[in-house]
Amino acid sequence: MTLPPLEAFLFALLLVIAVMIIRARSLFAAVMLSSIFSLLCTGIYTLLDAVDVAFTEAAVGAGVSTVLFLAALSLAGEQEAAPGGRDLLGLLVVLVVGGALLYGTADMPAYGDASAVIHHHVVPRYITDSPKEIGLPNFVTSVLASYRGFDTFGETTVTFTAALGVLALLKSRLGGRFSSGGGAS
Repeated sequence: MTLPPLEAFLFALLLVIAVMIIRARSLFAAVMLSSIFSLLCTGIYTLLDAVDVAFTEAAVGAGVSTVLFLAALSLAGEQEAAPGGRDLLGLLVVLVVGGALLYGTADMPAYGDASAVIHHHVVPRYITDSPKEIGLPNFVTSVLASYRGFDTFGETTVTFTAALGVLALLKSRLGGRFSSGGGAS
């Protein structure tokens, strides 16, 4: 099965934006391109009927991440440091991991395949049984809050911890200008 034209166009744009991010020497441009990348992912998730994932991507990927990157950028400067040389070990790790990922996805069902296993076992069960098992009329909410509750909690914890880490780095870098106490300084 081939991709619908709009989804194929958005995937192609993702590739173009990814190359632009890699080649950007301006950190500000890289942050803005990353935000555009997240917004394109949001569009793709929406087309795939994963509106909950699209909403999260828009809020965290394009929203919160962009604000945190811009805050960090205000402390770091706008230009990337000149590279010291080629890191062949890093390139090797990327190639090995990339090859493993491609190998691991080789036997997946085709994109949009209606005969994929998930459409015949898991999804029908969630649709028919979740209102009785969980008691919520919206089965997307029941999947996220109950069946995948620990996963959702873990994702939230990781995002919160990352935000706290960035704030701690910013506070230490600014030397206490975030101190509480009310008045203007």
